[in-house]
Amino acid sequence: MSASGFIYVLVIATMTMGANLMLRAGIGAAGGFSPGTATELIFGLLRLFLQPLFAIGFVTYFLAAVVWFRVVATEPLSVAYPILVSLTFAFVTAGAVIVFQEPVSVRKVIGLLVILGGIVLVSMEKGGG
Repeated sequence: MSASGFIYVLVIATMTMGANLMLRAGIGAAGGFSPGTATELIFGLLRLFLQPLFAIGFVTYFLAAVVWFRVVATEPLSVAYPILVSLTFAFVTAGAVIVFQEPVSVRKVIGLLVILGGIVLVSMEKGGG
């Protein structure tokens, strides 16, 4: 993966983290989301999209996808995707702990370190496997 490709993936992971945190906060501010019927789904989605944090999170997710299209077009997918998913997992977990005070255990920290180690291994690959 090129240096610019890695930077794009880092930006996408950061945008995705921000989007997820805003979506979560927006859902909370809108009173939750658990539709049962089609009508509840429609009104629930409307209520969410009228919540600014949710709407901004949704747009941020979309913009991250647009940047991802650039990565898919120019970088090896078998390298870029695992790096994106791993970074996003680590960033969203850290953001949830910091912003929403979600609990973090030693097991979770060790798991994240293993994931970050995997990112290093995958990103150092020089082709051919």
